[in-house]
Amino acid sequence: MAASYEPNVLSPIGQLRAGRMPRRLVQLVVGLVLYGFTMALMVRGDLGLDPWDVFHQGVAEHVPLTFGQVVNVVGALVLLLWIPLRQVPGLGTILNVIFIGLAADAGLALVDRPDELWARIALMVVGIAGNGLAGALYIGAHLGTGPRDGLWLGLVRRTGRSIRLWRTLIELTVLAVGFLLGGTVGLGTVLYAIAIGPTVQLFLPLVQVRLRDPVSDASR
Repeated sequence: MAASYEPNVLSPIGQLRAGRMPRRLVQLVVGLVLYGFTMALMVRGDLGLDPWDVFHQGVAEHVPLTFGQVVNVVGALVLLLWIPLRQVPGLGTILNVIFIGLAADAGLALVDRPDELWARIALMVVGIAGNGLAGALYIGAHLGTGPRDGLWLGLVRRTGRSIRLWRTLIELTVLAVGFLLGGTVGLGTVLYAIAIGPTVQLFLPLVQVRLRDPVSDASR
């Protein structure tokens, strides 16, 4: 659940020792809450979701859980797949599993699906743009990847194959399964795939937290 980027290489302990924690923690939580809320906007727009949310929505059609609860449960299950990949979660990884689904359900409770097509298009556009800003906020906090991003990152590290290969395989798989389960695929799915990378890239330089220089610290 993020754009095409390569996460920072700090260890979880290094992330916590890199300084500016109050700013980074607030930015992380704001980013995660905004991420979940903008997911809800795209759901209410009903014009297509990103691949993982197509999967989440499809699963929610068949289990006694809300959309946000499915997001959280899937995040936790994907996190278990990190174990054989020897991936270590950061603080942001754990909070990702908790906050995004809660924020998505809150957004769904606050926003109804509009009847007018223009309003649904507006929800889709605001959802994609806001999702890009949210992704930049939590990436820029440098407190760990989300569970789903960590999955392809771990596979890249363990196999030596490209990011493009693993991200494409994973996202096409969840998209196909989600579609078969009843998740919404449409214009929003295509626009998300095209726009989310450039949107995160646009916002990231504006919100990325400058970390303490480990070389300078080591010389003290």
